[in-house]
Amino acid sequence: MKFLIIIPTHNEEKNILFCLESLKNQTFKDYKIVVVNDGSSDNTQKILEEFLANHRDFELKNLEKSEHQPGAKVVRTFNKGLQAVGLNDFDIICKFDADIIFPPDYLKKVNEVYENNPKAGMVSGIVKIKKSLFEKKLAFDFRDEKKHWIFENISSKNHVRGPIKSYRKECFQHMNGLRPVLGWDNIDVMLAKKHGWEVVTIKDLWVKHLRPTAYKYKNQIAVKLGEYFYNIGLSLPLAVISSAKSSFKNRSFSEFFLTMKSFLTQKGERSLKKEELQFIRNLRWREMLKKK
Repeated sequence: MKFLIIIPTHNEEKNILFCLESLKNQTFKDYKIVVVNDGSSDNTQKILEEFLANHRDFELKNLEKSEHQPGAKVVRTFNKGLQAVGLNDFDIICKFDADIIFPPDYLKKVNEVYENNPKAGMVSGIVKIKKSLFEKKLAFDFRDEKKHWIFENISSKNHVRGPIKSYRKECFQHMNGLRPVLGWDNIDVMLAKKHGWEVVTIKDLWVKHLRPTAYKYKNQIAVKLGEYFYNIGLSLPLAVISSAKSSFKNRSFSEFFLTMKSFLTQKGERSLKKEELQFIRNLRWREMLKKK
């Protein structure tokens, strides 16, 4: 299978070379990589141009800096890369973050799942973050004898995480691509399931995430959660239950009220179709009842 890997990037001068080197060193070589530089103001573009000059399987697309919108910006940047290349010559579509280091057998193992399971629509490993100082000399060492890397526990190990998304082309097309809204990286999983595809994570295959997810938005989590619940069309009872579960998990009584206030004040038009919203509501109810 042939992979198209698109890497949206903005001001990643500290991380981008680690990411690109780890992809260059993959044992699986049937890929094309497009790095989409979204108006970086640091040395990212210079670093990319120097690296890509010597690697034909890597391509650079420079954009003017776009307006920052959590969730929406990264998908729009990804889509610019997609538009520049198209899907015709590829079997697997990947959206990878620029601050990820991949083990050398990452693409090989992901490809094996797609080859062996025709129902697999989305596949990934799991994401780990450093619990101590990042040692550059050990950047590409995945033995982790010092136990410096721990699971980034913001979602289940069964969830294909936003920084390392991959899609079978047919699944990606059934979903009508990625939606440029907050929560896109949960919406895609639910839409894949809507169209009968399986979502697979390889539990013993992990990547290094050099920056914790949403580290810039720690103080806005409740507000963003309310917006996400609105984007996926939760009914009021579902929003109340989901908000309560999250606030209980985070041991924050105030989070519940902030999340619900955000949910109730959303007025924008949703990007999902009515049948997609209904499927997501039904799916959420089924998952909640199953846990009980």
